[in-house]
Amino acid sequence: MKRIYAIAVVVILVGLIGLQIFRKADKSRNTGMMKRGGAPIAVEAVPAKRITIRDTRMFTGTLSAGSEYMAAPKISGRLDKILVDIGDVVKKDQLIAVLDGEEASLGVKDAKASLNVARANLKESRGLFGIAAKDHKRIKELHGEGIASDADLDAANAQYKAYSAKRKVALAQLKKAQAALDAAKVMLSYTQIRASWENGDGDRVVGERFVDEGAMLAPNQPLVSILDINSLIAAIDITEKDYPRIKIGQETDIVADVFPSRKFKGKISRIAPRLDSASRKAKVEIEIDNSEKLLKPGMFVRAEITFERKENALVVPITAMTKRDGVRGVFLIDEGAATVRFVPIETGIVNGEYAEVVEPAISGKVVVMGQHLLEDGSKIIVPGESASPKIKPEKRDGEDDNPPDSGERAGRR
Repeated sequence: MKRIYAIAVVVILVGLIGLQIFRKADKSRNTGMMKRGGAPIAVEAVPAKRITIRDTRMFTGTLSAGSEYMAAPKISGRLDKILVDIGDVVKKDQLIAVLDGEEASLGVKDAKASLNVARANLKESRGLFGIAAKDHKRIKELHGEGIASDADLDAANAQYKAYSAKRKVALAQLKKAQAALDAAKVMLSYTQIRASWENGDGDRVVGERFVDEGAMLAPNQPLVSILDINSLIAAIDITEKDYPRIKIGQETDIVADVFPSRKFKGKISRIAPRLDSASRKAKVEIEIDNSEKLLKPGMFVRAEITFERKENALVVPITAMTKRDGVRGVFLIDEGAATVRFVPIETGIVNGEYAEVVEPAISGKVVVMGQHLLEDGSKIIVPGESASPKIKPEKRDGEDDNPPDSGERAGRR
């Protein structure tokens, strides 16, 4: 009994294996018949056409202000007033904060008093020098006539030189006092903090405020940040493959998520001279005109860069591309015979929708759906096209070439 059961199990397994082999063989036979043109294969086709095609790449990045700096005092002191806040528009040289300037004002007054003393000393020295000069001239003339002695001439010379030296010292003290007054005025001006920058005269905005009135400040302690958002910078990373194709001045289209239907214009302004050794990417900056002030620093953006553009290029849809025996090409429809012909092609620009056909110059319709079932010479049918070639049904043995019309068939019944 055990032997009978074992034989039965073996027979069942062999039967199942044979059934699977038969089904696979039948499926392969049916598929082979379809490919050999036994029955037309339904496909979808579109004509090759000529359009303007662009080779573009999309990169992501973050916006930053065209320029940004921190307004800070040059001297220490108590913050008396702060005149701007976040979002305020500021002009060049506008007063934005004031420090307590009492000590600096006293320094200016003291310097002015010292300057007045120096001026008085100079005036006195010039008077004494004038008298000494006249005495020296008179004694010199008398000495020449033999009236004044050598001792009198020597004394006159010494007095002249002494008052001349005093006049020079007084003049130097006046200059020193003037410099001290100028320095005191500069220190007083440091108590008034202004929004100043070198490039451009356009308005800027306050990005952030860091202190409040009454705070004790140290030199160079930030008060507010001032941003130039009339032009923004989008920083993106370029791969090693695309790096040689990037050029200064190259135009780009910028899209922000907050304005999905609008494209902003930008130009590449800076290209890093090196690639990061870890990521194999280089930093590229794109300058964007933001005169409408719609974009803001910190926004996420996408930059579309066009590397190449061709007018009147022959293209086919990407979906038409297929491979046969490792060769890339398309199936071109022979509408007269209702068959397809596999045509190897050489492509140029390829974007997300179309592929440029460089060689050969094909014309007509190409298959965009169903080409995985096709071989060179396969019969096809394009559903829904009235102009599609009609396939005559195969004539059966003994069937008349001119079948009777419906009236004759009805009469025979």
